[in-house]
Amino acid sequence: MSRSLGVVVPAYRPDVERLSAYVEAIDRRLDPAAIRIELDAPDEQVLDRLRDLPASLGVVPYRRGKGAAVTAGFEALSTDVLAFLDADGSTTTDSAAAVVEPVLSGEADLSVGSRRHPDATVSDHQTTARRWLGEGFVWLARRLLDAKLHDYQCGAKAITRTGWERIREHLYEAGFAWDIELVAMAAAFDLRIAEVPITWEDQPGSTVEPIRTSIRMAKALFTARHRVKQVRNSRLHTAIADRREDEEALIDKR
Repeated sequence: MSRSLGVVVPAYRPDVERLSAYVEAIDRRLDPAAIRIELDAPDEQVLDRLRDLPASLGVVPYRRGKGAAVTAGFEALSTDVLAFLDADGSTTTDSAAAVVEPVLSGEADLSVGSRRHPDATVSDHQTTARRWLGEGFVWLARRLLDAKLHDYQCGAKAITRTGWERIREHLYEAGFAWDIELVAMAAAFDLRIAEVPITWEDQPGSTVEPIRTSIRMAKALFTARHRVKQVRNSRLHTAIADRREDEEALIDKR
């Protein structure tokens, strides 16, 4: 039985021409049942230029963060498989198709695109410092999380509807750390995870601040590990959580 595919593209201050071309390419190559662009704080000119695309628009007048935007997009779709792709188009549409394939075919519950996989093809314009920070993050993540991947943050992932429904209420990270939490929770609930090497080209104009973001990501790793321990009924981590203020999951903030 074939599964329907929905694709979310989160965007904040996008290059409209690049985003438009990418969405049209996604529509041609992946032939999804639905594409949804989740836009944070767009102006009217941006909206006008995107309305003719083969996609629905989810718009808020403020910056939610990537994780909150993707979560809102997933919640708005009703397809069997949910995927997201970063708006800059760094992941080619052929690679996007490769990422969603294991989930569409039933071989995996979560599929993760990987720029650092030995078989990935990468045109990298990042600075040496950013590359070292990225490699250091992966080294730490592999030691703290159950999912031993080469790349946790690539902007191309897909998950089954059933998998999403199991973990959605355990996701709290509104920003870029959402990817970490998604993978950590998928492993906590014993979802089958596939890592797929991709063809990827780093795009200029990133809104990510390397040093500050790296510090936040490191903190997010420890937070994700703590939340995984809670899910697995660790007495220590449950006791720690009981002494803190209750947090609101992303699905409850919409």
